Amino acid sequence: MERDELECFLILAEELHFGRTAERMRLSRARVSQLVQRLERRIGAPLFVRTSRRVALTALGRQLREDLEPHHRAIDAALARAAAAARGVSGVLHVGFSSPPAGEVVLRAAEALRASHPELDVEICEVPLSDPYGPLRKGEFDVQLTELPVREEDLGEGPALLTEERVLAIASGHPLAARRLVSLEDLAKVVLLTIAGELPDYRLEHHVPARTPGGRPIAHGPSVTNMQEALMLVAAGKGAFLTAAHTATYHARPGICYLPFDDAAPVGYGLVWRAGDTTGAVRAFARIALEVARANLTGGELDSADLTGTN
Repeated sequence: MERDELECFLILAEELHFGRTAERMRLSRARVSQLVQRLERRIGAPLFVRTSRRVALTALGRQLREDLEPHHRAIDAALARAAAAARGVSGVLHVGFSSPPAGEVVLRAAEALRASHPELDVEICEVPLSDPYGPLRKGEFDVQLTELPVREEDLGEGPALLTEERVLAIASGHPLAARRLVSLEDLAKVVLLTIAGELPDYRLEHHVPARTPGGRPIAHGPSVTNMQEALMLVAAGKGAFLTAAHTATYHARPGICYLPFDDAAPVGYGLVWRAGDTTGAVRAFARIALEVARANLTGGELDSADLTGTN
């Protein structure tokens, strides 16, 4: 059944008048008659009794109306809810973060968003190291603040909201641990822990490169699925791990040194979402997250009263 046939049938069943039905649908009476006749041909029996004085439903027409009306109301309600969610900022917004600094930005943005939009609930959760895009694709997250770049056709990304330096986590007893700085060429002298899971090739190459910039091979060691596993193996001398500078602060532990690079590009974090699925809540969160990141850079305080989050 076509949508216009459905609408025409239900309105005519209510009005029992072709003229009033035509006015409500903003169609000609002839077009209304065509739609009804098309539906009757599709079903194979009359739905209305038509005389010069009155229009009435047949028994089959009454049965069809009773069967269709609840489903039609449910469709209209679903469309209305979807439109309201796209326009407004309500319901629950699920936000992911991939590192403690990203988590701090997400937490502050969530607090500001709740203050400006009390009808919106914001839930935050860590993005798994071994599956950086899976929860987002499954709808477990609506948006996430995660490492860039993101080269996925079905995902959109925003600009970097914060950056930090890369470091090499290495056992304190390793010869490189006596150095103040290391270079990417020094990776040829270590065994890098790799990451197990659903990582695209470019993301895995970012964390666990196969060769140094000069073309020297880099040995790969055991696989890990999370940061705690990685640091346990590093401390045990099973390999080194490429990570970001925050790890030294948030995961300081005996037996591990964190060595800055003098030639590695910084790690950037930006918002990532499902392409074509940017609701009003996602847009509002993105605006506030940008303000939070700017406040962090300047050392200023974020005033949630100034963040309206309007669409």
